[in-house]
Amino acid sequence: MAQLETRTEPMVVNFGPHHPSMHGVLRLVVTLDGENVIDCEPVIGYLHRGMEKIAENRTNVMYVPYVSRMDYAAGMFYEAIVVNAPERLANIPVPKRASYIRVLMLELNRIANHLLWLGPFLADVGAQTPFFYILEKER
Repeated sequence: MAQLETRTEPMVVNFGPHHPSMHGVLRLVVTLDGENVIDCEPVIGYLHRGMEKIAENRTNVMYVPYVSRMDYAAGMFYEAIVVNAPERLANIPVPKRASYIRVLMLELNRIANHLLWLGPFLADVGAQTPFFYILEKER
């Protein structure tokens, strides 16, 4: 019995962008030949959330809460950039106490950021207990 052969042209399909766990947003450009995957190109870096458009209708002080949501791991660093730039451009003096508090908060955020990396990394290599311990220490 003769088998029919169907010829198709390769089809390019966008798969995503989607959010695999918390390691970042991923989009896959997949080339298919029928049901067979011929090529798959991962595209990373989709973190744009239209923040520039939101900033157009707000003052600098009103925009600071949005900035900390741009990066869930280093929100304080984004806030420091948004606050320090206008202060330096306008020659606004910052009290020493405020500078010290900013440095303390940035260092605490840096430590939390490293713990947020270490926990999922250990879970990925099979160590579940340290992951839960690190999450408990971040609270």
